[in-house]
Amino acid sequence: MSSLDVKKAVALANKAMSKAYVPYSEFKVGAVIETLNGKVYSGCNVENAAYPEGTCAEAGAISAMVLDGEQKIDNIYVLGNGEQLVTPCGGCRQKIREFSTPDTQIHICGPEGVRKTLSMEELLPFSFGPENLKK
Repeated sequence: MSSLDVKKAVALANKAMSKAYVPYSEFKVGAVIETLNGKVYSGCNVENAAYPEGTCAEAGAISAMVLDGEQKIDNIYVLGNGEQLVTPCGGCRQKIREFSTPDTQIHICGPEGVRKTLSMEELLPFSFGPENLKK
């Protein structure tokens, strides 16, 4: 069960988004992860001159989570501007899958709050994960 209030999660994602380094696309994204242990991690997208070889917000938050010793995502909030849903890219879907559980919730947000919540199966159906590598 989530201990992170949705409004606080969206505010944290918005704060992370405001720090994004996006001189090429000018498209900022922020992400917030809440782990099963209730710890919270943020990330923003970071571009570089070899565009599009940057880092997504979700990947940054996952890296911070792993660096701190956590490995299970309970909730992830992804925030971007615009009228369309800003969903994780294909690579980030797989990264989220690596650290998800069947109950992990992916919250797609706009500045006004959560626009859509998806399960991992809805975000990446028929996914390949660590259990596929077990002998």
